[in-house]
Amino acid sequence: MRIVIWWLRRDLRLSDNPALHAAIQNADRVIPCFILDQSLLNGEKIAPKRRDFLLGGLAALDADLHRRGAYLVIRYGNPLIELQQLLNETGAQAIYAEADFSPFARSRDAKIAAVLPLKLVGGPTLRHPEEVRAVNGTPYTVFTPFKKAWLTRPLPTVGDLLPSPERISTPPNVQTLPLPSFKPLAEFPSGEAEAQRRLERFLSGPIVHYAEHRDRLDIDGTSGLSPYLRFGMLSARQAVVAALEAGQENGRKGAETWLSELIWREFYVSILYHFPHVLKYSFRREYEGIAWLNKVEDFAAWKAGQTGYPVVDAAMRQLSTIGWMHNRARMIVASFLVKDLLIDWRWGERWFMQHLVDGDPSANNGGWQWTAGVGTDAAPYFRIFNPVLQSKKFDPQGKFIRHWLPELQNVPDEYIHEPWKMPIAVQRHVGCHIGQDYPWPIVDHDMARQRVLQAFSQAQQGR
Repeated sequence: MRIVIWWLRRDLRLSDNPALHAAIQNADRVIPCFILDQSLLNGEKIAPKRRDFLLGGLAALDADLHRRGAYLVIRYGNPLIELQQLLNETGAQAIYAEADFSPFARSRDAKIAAVLPLKLVGGPTLRHPEEVRAVNGTPYTVFTPFKKAWLTRPLPTVGDLLPSPERISTPPNVQTLPLPSFKPLAEFPSGEAEAQRRLERFLSGPIVHYAEHRDRLDIDGTSGLSPYLRFGMLSARQAVVAALEAGQENGRKGAETWLSELIWREFYVSILYHFPHVLKYSFRREYEGIAWLNKVEDFAAWKAGQTGYPVVDAAMRQLSTIGWMHNRARMIVASFLVKDLLIDWRWGERWFMQHLVDGDPSANNGGWQWTAGVGTDAAPYFRIFNPVLQSKKFDPQGKFIRHWLPELQNVPDEYIHEPWKMPIAVQRHVGCHIGQDYPWPIVDHDMARQRVLQAFSQAQQGR
């Protein structure tokens, strides 16, 4: 009887799972296994809510496996040691796993493949980073040509999606350990079933207006699928197929825009794969010479949502409360930290990874470098978001602001984006005294704009 191990990492699902499919096709019995090492439980960039989301996903997957006559084997420790032990215990002859493309994962898998029968199948993206290259063989560093090349390759259809297996035969009595305790997330219930529910909800309505609504902070116009894609509770292939199918219906523009966002995700995975130094350095090395101010008190105000700029503060409190932030808000707060406060983008990147449920090294790094103007295909450094104008455009009535900043609940619409302009009489009337109930702006945007332009210009000139 042939036994193999299905080693789960970022593919916590049963449907459209190439690694699971390959394991079943090549064995009589399959041992689903997840190994919790210290980097997943207590790493310096681990967000407690992301850890809870992962653990909830494992519990949901175990329940799904039980319904198919199987169960999830949980082990703790170094993956190489634990996999070797599991092979010895069970007589398994191979290990099947979905490929992962981060520098950490590639290094780990290379070490394991050198001594154990590890077979990598599929990946967290539709296309392997080696698949999308320029004609001369070099990796793309600008999104638009990457997207064009990505789209010229064969696109998947519904028929390519692998069904969830009806039954998985797991050997009895393989030792498994209990999961750590975790707190379910009300805003993001874990598991494949919830991912499928959210996808269906998105396709049944919001995707039609996605192009117009995706940047609005006060409208629920996004898919809300980023945490599920992050942990593979939904496959990238199914998401792409859904976008392509929707593009043939009445939501063409919205579907095309969502597909473009999915390709952005693949682009940033490709960038990190080919240029791993971006986790520590700016892609554009000339900007390593920027004279950051890095004021600790300003960083503390930004983290706490106490900058005096309502849209920035509302977004930061959204992050600290639910572990997620709207993508437009991510750009606004990142621009404010880097351009208005002149704080190193790496400080913000790390803070996001310590709090985001969907925190992913490639997307998070790519987004921060793009907004900071130091990365590949970055917004030019002189593109500086005006937080007041962004607020007025994407939260016109202040609905988003009032939800996350209850102290501004009664501020009139005309002052909601700039509460410091409220006359004293109005402050007294609405019960919001600037400097007491809500802070004064910690920086003048116009002054900060000139300051950061000078800092970037001097870095370019090597001064």
